[in-house]
Amino acid sequence: MAYYINDECISCAACVSECPANCISEGGTHYVIDEEKCTECGSCAGVCPVEAPQKR
Repeated sequence: MAYYINDECISCAACVSECPANCISEGGTHYVIDEEKCTECGSCAGVCPVEAPQKR
């Protein structure tokens, strides 16, 4: 199951450079993960200061 970014995201972009699949981008109100590209590595969750990336 892929990761997604919940509404707790503060748009700090810490996760973007950590994603080896380049599947995180700016969304309307916070960053979003392209779930079809997500490899479920968890790198984004490891660097997020507010634990916004969550596994589905």
